[in-house]
Amino acid sequence: MRAVIDGIEIIGNIELEEAEEYVKRAPKGCTRIKAQADGHFVNLTYCDRVPFERIARITGYLVGTENRWNDAKRAELHDRVKHAAPKF
Repeated sequence: MRAVIDGIEIIGNIELEEAEEYVKRAPKGCTRIKAQADGHFVNLTYCDRVPFERIARITGYLVGTENRWNDAKRAELHDRVKHAAPKF
């Protein structure tokens, strides 16, 4: 079976109703699910997540990635005091 449900491509040997349930549980940003039925089990591979761009917040503004920053913003980032995050 090969189908597109809610913008997610489903590839595999499963029924449409079953595929619809997997789409409901797909991680955010997933664009493709590979499903391989194996007896009573189904092996699912969620893939092709949409990449995201890291955004930094400097002095209250969302400024995007560093490659678009001016010299003053880069200097500000360099001068920041970085604190270690606690490990859980």
